[in-house]
Amino acid sequence: MRNPRSHFKPLAIGAPEPVREIPVTPMRMIHFFDPSNEKLVGRLPEMAAQADILLGNLEDAIPADRKEAARAGLVRAARETDLGGTPLWTRVNSLESPWVLDDLVTLVTEAGDKLDVVMVPKVEGAWDIHYVDRLLAQLEARAGLERPILVHAILETAQGVANVEEIATASPRMQGISLGPADLAASRRMKTTRVGGGHPGYRVVADPDGDAARPSFQQDLWHYTIGRMVDACAAAGIFPFYGPFGDIKDVEGCEAQFRAAYLMGCVGAWSLHPVQIGIAKKVFSPDPEEVAFAKKVLEAIPDGRGVHMIDGKMQDDATWKQSKVMVDLAELLARKDPELAEAYGL
Repeated sequence: MRNPRSHFKPLAIGAPEPVREIPVTPMRMIHFFDPSNEKLVGRLPEMAAQADILLGNLEDAIPADRKEAARAGLVRAARETDLGGTPLWTRVNSLESPWVLDDLVTLVTEAGDKLDVVMVPKVEGAWDIHYVDRLLAQLEARAGLERPILVHAILETAQGVANVEEIATASPRMQGISLGPADLAASRRMKTTRVGGGHPGYRVVADPDGDAARPSFQQDLWHYTIGRMVDACAAAGIFPFYGPFGDIKDVEGCEAQFRAAYLMGCVGAWSLHPVQIGIAKKVFSPDPEEVAFAKKVLEAIPDGRGVHMIDGKMQDDATWKQSKVMVDLAELLARKDPELAEAYGL
């Protein structure tokens, strides 16, 4: 374990100092795009106006014969495209792949000042983050960067889930963690071919009641893992995200899965298609009525102390903290979205 006194020292001579606080920006969706697709890259300014985060994908969904084209396309996009302040992320190839070293070297040295976060797939333990941490510091020093690039881990294996607390605190670079349900399902030998979402076979059945039909209710396959990931991120001061929902046509199922993650503490989710941007905006933006009530709580208990009755409900320091979370998020989103600002009365 690194000595706490040296935790915030650069890992390479000439590298920028690690951040002490992770930037808080709108993060309702991380919108993926293929940098090897020139038509998509040409629409990046339009996407940037809609999405909170844009991510150039280099890993899954990019065939082996297009890996280099995707990497080069991302460098060009970072250098030449005005994203209007929307953060640019990338998902590099997995650490055991033959492409990841070139991904990191090329992106940091040729586009590092435009890149906010590197998403690392299939992180299994703190050792994976330590490797990326040191390599990024060396490359930042070579490129003369003044701002460190942050790291986001994807939870995609059983070992990664077992080590999620250590992963979350492995480096000051850690920005957050995303759930990767498809690879995690394979790692756990789960019997599903779905990418996120529920499964009709995962149910509980009501107790027998004579000859009456027994109601059954579908359960959430990912509840335990999301809860553990959220706790690990909250304890480390970083941000949890739900990952992909693969059935693009099932907008109702996507909204339900995103809302479950939102209620459990996730700040956002991945969007794989423009229709999911709108779903994420709707789900991960607090309801105006809830914001109005939270504002009422903060106004009635300005110092967060004591017990008060508001609209017939008991409110105390715990509900004051809940209300503060809601209003802070509303104010953050209102600065980006004029429609939300009007809805929230901000």
